[in-house]
Amino acid sequence: MKIIDELKDAKTIGIGGHVRPDGDCVGSVMGLYLYLKKALPAVQVDVYLEKPADIFQCIHNIDEIHSDFSTDIVYDVFLAMDCNAERLGSAEPIFERALKRINIDHHISNSGCGDINIIEPERSSTCELLYGLLEEDKIDEEIAKALYIGIVHDTGVFQYSNTSPETLKLAAELIKFGFDFPKLIDETFYEKTYVQSQIMGRAILESIRFMEGKCIVSMVDRKMMDFYQVEPSDLDGIVNQLRIVKGVECAIFMYEVKPMEYKVSMRSNGMVDVAEIAVKFGGGGHVRAAGCSMNGTYHDSINNLAVHIEEQLKEKTSASAC
Repeated sequence: MKIIDELKDAKTIGIGGHVRPDGDCVGSVMGLYLYLKKALPAVQVDVYLEKPADIFQCIHNIDEIHSDFSTDIVYDVFLAMDCNAERLGSAEPIFERALKRINIDHHISNSGCGDINIIEPERSSTCELLYGLLEEDKIDEEIAKALYIGIVHDTGVFQYSNTSPETLKLAAELIKFGFDFPKLIDETFYEKTYVQSQIMGRAILESIRFMEGKCIVSMVDRKMMDFYQVEPSDLDGIVNQLRIVKGVECAIFMYEVKPMEYKVSMRSNGMVDVAEIAVKFGGGGHVRAAGCSMNGTYHDSINNLAVHIEEQLKEKTSASAC
């Protein structure tokens, strides 16, 4: 299937991604946007997305994203990328009133929210999935760069278990377009500002290990964020740094959105299915990388998560002992 076959009669097309957009979300949304602008030049194509982090300014035409969601347009087609409808945030009403809705995603927790659902959990990223839906002769350097960014971010630069031989083959095809991929990886994945490095250090310093060191947690509250003058996008990478502490099976990072409300990110080294836990609290994601939002105190939130983490750890330990 090629996505163009579902869009040929459309005069207006909208594209949206999830709240707090990460690399795969931004890459898939912008990769599709650039492709459609090239393949369907006479069609109105609009992107609705919360303002991406500055590291993604290298993506061509990213300044054309609409971060103001106040529109009365009824799109002929609206595509929800890298999420279900509930995670579209303020773009959800635009998606719901579209004449045709398409959902493209790779999260195992997504059961599909469109008239057409293309959900393939075996893919490393929505960008990898999207590549197969595009006409190869219309992919250019800028489209390839957007897709490559998404794949790099969702595979942790090809080190996560969702990286398959097909993922690496696709990455090889994309870098043939000639963009400076080492620089792209450094500037969008590894590079941190001084303040970002400071708050990461603070979060690691104040982290706590429990369950005999198999679980680690850290939290940043609004007071700390205000002190360092950082936004949620400045906290990217903290949970991954916690995950690589020796002996840790599950890492949890939380930041305060408002009083008694936290955004939770979880990472696993294999023994814990964090997607299963996130779903219990209205979130979702992958087996080894997932997230959700939680209401209540910080300690209550950790206690609620810990019950399910401990249960899984005990099951895996018992099974390995048999």
